[in-house]
Amino acid sequence: MKDIEIEKLLNREPIKLDNSVAGGYMTGKVILVTGGGGSIGSELCRQIMLFDPKQLIILDIYENNAYDIYMELDRKYPNKIKVCIASVRDMNRLENIFAEYRPHIVFHAAAHKHIPLMEADPGEAVKNNVFGTLNTVRCADKFGADRFILISTDKAVNPTNVMGATKRICEMMIQCMQNVSRTKFSAVRFGNVLGSNGSVIPLFKRQIEKGGPVTVTHRGAARFFMTIPEAVQLVFQAAGYAAGGEIFVLDMGEPVKIYDLAGKLIELSGYRPDIDMKIEICGLRPGEKLYEELLMDEEGLTRTCNDKIFIGKPIDIDMDKLKIMLRKLDMVKTSADNEKIKDAIAETVPTYVRSSI
Repeated sequence: MKDIEIEKLLNREPIKLDNSVAGGYMTGKVILVTGGGGSIGSELCRQIMLFDPKQLIILDIYENNAYDIYMELDRKYPNKIKVCIASVRDMNRLENIFAEYRPHIVFHAAAHKHIPLMEADPGEAVKNNVFGTLNTVRCADKFGADRFILISTDKAVNPTNVMGATKRICEMMIQCMQNVSRTKFSAVRFGNVLGSNGSVIPLFKRQIEKGGPVTVTHRGAARFFMTIPEAVQLVFQAAGYAAGGEIFVLDMGEPVKIYDLAGKLIELSGYRPDIDMKIEICGLRPGEKLYEELLMDEEGLTRTCNDKIFIGKPIDIDMDKLKIMLRKLDMVKTSADNEKIKDAIAETVPTYVRSSI
């Protein structure tokens, strides 16, 4: 296969954002990245180090990825990086880490993200995405972090799957916490990140390497796409703009059809779609939409000083009501009845419409 420049798969020019503002709040600070070994988390770590923080804490439950990014960065920045192998589900462990390092800034990227897997195991999505985030949020508040940035997703908008619904609950937490904490809590809502773990690009590449076919769920399925560098730049910008309670959204242009993306990747690899290599329609997976959205109906857009970044209007969410819903979720998260868990998620997220697939 030919080496493919990911940017060529976008139907637009890559977005360049001015991240000089990031130096103002990251230089000389202790920064914690949860899920720091993942595709987004590791790129956050790489770019954070460009701003000369006092210390970077890489937190991840998967030791191999955490080790890889640590070895990569420790050679360039010796004695400035610490790896903590830990789960965000473990509140005691998190409290010990926050107590020891007292991070000024928390980038929360740890999450389960694969839609079909979370449809099959919704309790795990609730444990990790909802209560893992709740633990991290509480620690940031308790130990006086300056900023907390949640990595969210466009799948949190009118979600049709468990993964998106649990991330919407995380956004609701962020908006609630802003009313009771000195920490600035904000969320950044991504589209699909080209080349990230679990994205279609690595899958398509593997299928092309094997000679095809390349599988697409639906000929009309479309997604918003961004590159990993764009995603990380958005996070840094959002953290700089954050006053608290915002959901930041990136203008990613028009949605791209997955079928067209597959054809373009086949062409860039030196083959002709449906002549040298077949594109096969395999059907939407459980919980998947034909297209994604960036805002809910009740949200409005406010411009920032960057014309590619917008702020979703904060929605008034009752903290006491959310606490009751979280208690109900906590009671059913270990249930063997997946429908009971999904019922509790639906009660918490009014915009969640369960897929019939």
